[in-house]
Amino acid sequence: MHIMEGYLPPAHAAGWWLVSGPVLAYSGWAVGRALRRRPQDKFLLAASAAYMFTLSALKLPSLTGSCSHPTGVGLGAVLFGWRPMVLIAAVVLLFQAVLLAHGGLTTLGANLFAMGVAGALVARGVFALAGRIGVPFRPAVFLAAALGDLVTYLVTAAQLALAFPDPEGGVGVSLAKFLGVFAVTQVPLAVAEGLLTVLVLNVLAAEDREELKELGVIREGGHA
Repeated sequence: MHIMEGYLPPAHAAGWWLVSGPVLAYSGWAVGRALRRRPQDKFLLAASAAYMFTLSALKLPSLTGSCSHPTGVGLGAVLFGWRPMVLIAAVVLLFQAVLLAHGGLTTLGANLFAMGVAGALVARGVFALAGRIGVPFRPAVFLAAALGDLVTYLVTAAQLALAFPDPEGGVGVSLAKFLGVFAVTQVPLAVAEGLLTVLVLNVLAAEDREELKELGVIREGGHA
């Protein structure tokens, strides 16, 4: 779902930077404040960043100008909320663009909005909602990670459709085409990411349950 360097028209690339930039600035401020209150979270936050970098680097060809891959956003969003994931996604996407030629600098704003903003917001929102309605911990984590992944691909498809509308059917037809191509690879990847995130959080819960309770991830009885 990383849109490659130079693929978006300049006006679209600049527009997504204008949208993502203020969110990134706010997220950086929020993370700094949170870490001053709980400096012990640095190591788990770094592990969440490594998880995102590793998963989102496992790309599969999908369509010209983009690709399919897990996002890794769900783990950190469940643990810390959506704000840290915006900052982490920006760093991850920057390193991948520079070191792996995965994504690009001009398209960083668009990729950040899709993965770091939309994906993290949905993952955290789904996890929080699941907790409120009594969904058990593991299904809540699975839904958060899988739907955060799928929303990222939905947003990327919309970004590409806006940039390259179908000559006859416009943005709607173009969106349907992009979604259809992405779905072949992204739906199984979302399911796999959801299951993997459940496994990782199971390990974390077994090793340091008290810290997850302090973060509000699990409550008595093992529910979200």
